[in-house]
Amino acid sequence: MGLNHYRFRSVWTLDAPADTVHAVLERVEEYPLWWPQVREVHRWDDGHTGTAVFRSLLPYDLRVTARATHRDPAARVLAIALSGDLDGWARWRTAPRDGGTTGGTRVLFEQEVEVRSPLLRRLALPGRPLFKANHTLMMRAGRRGLRRRLEGRHRGRSRTGGPADRSGRGPEGERFG
Repeated sequence: MGLNHYRFRSVWTLDAPADTVHAVLERVEEYPLWWPQVREVHRWDDGHTGTAVFRSLLPYDLRVTARATHRDPAARVLAIALSGDLDGWARWRTAPRDGGTTGGTRVLFEQEVEVRSPLLRRLALPGRPLFKANHTLMMRAGRRGLRRRLEGRHRGRSRTGGPADRSGRGPEGERFG
């Protein structure tokens, strides 16, 4: 595994039913509404492919094309192949938390990618710790945003949290890019 190869794993616990969480995660075109670092998502006509732009704390946009490779609503699994600034895959798995007794959900996000962006490849050695921290911050904000999104749905009203505004601040006042 070289300096431009990354494996990420994040586990989230949420107070919402697993099917509800999975349904929100399936609607990738809505991610910018609740995840500030997901700046854009555009589905292509085939419905299985699209483009996305991500930007966390570092002032650099990552642009990828994503293609659905696995979708299993019964098992609550979503997986994509990525190409562009990142080549690899990402997968969401949702399951009832505590054997289903609490009504909550355990969310597992896994990703394995190779950085293809020429600039980020040149910065691999000094930038690796920053790139990892950047990803951690992005995932933390995603969890908070999803939690807010689900709380709004649970109360029966729409509450999106919204993308980062032009000031560069997220919905909780976090500073981004």
